[in-house]
Amino acid sequence: MKALAAFALAAATLTLSAPASAQFAKAEDAIKYRQSALFVMGQHFGRLGAMANGRVPFDAKVAQENADVVAHMAKLPWAGFGAGTDKGAPTKALPEVWTEQAKFKEHADKLEAESVKLAAAAKTGNLDSLKTAFGAAAGTCKACHDNYRAK
Repeated sequence: MKALAAFALAAATLTLSAPASAQFAKAEDAIKYRQSALFVMGQHFGRLGAMANGRVPFDAKVAQENADVVAHMAKLPWAGFGAGTDKGAPTKALPEVWTEQAKFKEHADKLEAESVKLAAAAKTGNLDSLKTAFGAAAGTCKACHDNYRAK
C-alpha cells in the first residue's frame, strides 16, 4: 500500500512539474497564459505597493496573503515565452526576450528570488521590512520592463 501511494505521489509530481510550454497547442495560448499570470501577479503586487507606499493602511495578514500569491505567481509566466510565442496574439514583449534569452532568464530568476524575499518579509508583519523587500522586488520588475517590454 505504501509503495502504491509513493508511486501515485511520484506520478502526480512528474505530471504537475512538466513544463507548462508542453500544454500550449498554439502560440496564442502561451501568450494568453503568460499575460494572465503576469496580470494576476501584478494585481497582488499592486496591493502590496499600496500598503508599502501608504495609500492604504498596512494589514499584516493581507500583506502576507498577497506576497505569498506573488511568490507563487512569479514562477509561472516564463513557460509562456517559448520559441514562436513572439507572434500569434498582441503582445508587449520586445524581440529581445527571444534574442537575449540568457539575460531575460536572469531577470526572471531575480524576480523569483526577490518575490521569495518579499513573502518572507511579509511574514514578519513588519511594515518597514515589507517596504524594503517591496522596493527590491519592484526594481526587478522595472529592470525587466525597461529592457523587454514595449511602452
